[in-house]
Amino acid sequence: MKLKGIHHVSAITGTAAENLEFYTKVLGMRLVKKTVNQDDTSVYHLFYGDEKGNPGTELTFFEFPTAWRSRPGTGSISSVALRVPGDAALDYWHRRFELYGVEHDDIVRRAGRLTLAFRDPEDQRLMLVSDEHDAGVAGGKPWDKADVPVEYGITGLGPVQLTVSQAEPSERVLTQLMGYRRKGQYASSIAGQPDIVVYETGEGGSGTEIHLETRTDLPRERQGIGAVHHVAFRVADEEELRAWIGKITAAGLANSGFVDRFYFKSLYFREANGILFELATDGPGFDTDESLESLGERLALPPFLEPHRERIEAGLKPIAYGGGQ
Repeated sequence: MKLKGIHHVSAITGTAAENLEFYTKVLGMRLVKKTVNQDDTSVYHLFYGDEKGNPGTELTFFEFPTAWRSRPGTGSISSVALRVPGDAALDYWHRRFELYGVEHDDIVRRAGRLTLAFRDPEDQRLMLVSDEHDAGVAGGKPWDKADVPVEYGITGLGPVQLTVSQAEPSERVLTQLMGYRRKGQYASSIAGQPDIVVYETGEGGSGTEIHLETRTDLPRERQGIGAVHHVAFRVADEEELRAWIGKITAAGLANSGFVDRFYFKSLYFREANGILFELATDGPGFDTDESLESLGERLALPPFLEPHRERIEAGLKPIAYGGGQ
């Protein structure tokens, strides 16, 4: 069994409407599913991705309006990269960020690729990464109805950075349990801190990578608005997922067991430094209950929540997208 790469990343927002505005209007991603957190149906769960919401392109947000602001630290998913087609796209995005007042850094090279770090309005730490010289798992196709030219559009998820106080326990889970392999390393931007180590899996490339950062100068993260909740890794299908459940259970890691999220099947567990990992199947996909043309235009509920639609909708503040709620 080999993991295929990053499936999705789920983060926390305090305001769904403003989150929707930024990720669709400024970043040009498509809202491929407007639903609710299945474990707390009083809050939205928004999924952004490429034109179809393909696995490996999905950045998702839980809305928790009363959560505190996050405090960066260890035991965290500290940065999420979004892939763009090439180096020229970064120049486009640098100009666009200036136009929209998006907080950003300079274009710099990390792990052999040009990158552009930026923050969303809630200080979510993100980065654009160029696929100019990338090889490995393919990205997706940007939505052609967005206000961003397709040739510069976001094609999916790139490297995900984990920040820990001790690297060895996380490295052991990644390499000995999950089948990741060490690819290389690059210097930390923080003076006196160890190099950041790069791991990849499957076909390799940007869409599979985990970058492991060790920080001895930070407290533990306080997770909240502006933080990442978990990262999910791709498995082919339910049969393979159930095999992974057996493997992770046999390794002595507490886990959720099989979870049916309707749009994909999942398993959750925490790696050795307490970061929440998910394994998720590539299907069935987001067009299971909506047409590809109308993805994200209405509140979608999986069959086991559909009988409660009236109650759920009454507890949500409407947010407009396409045809509205």
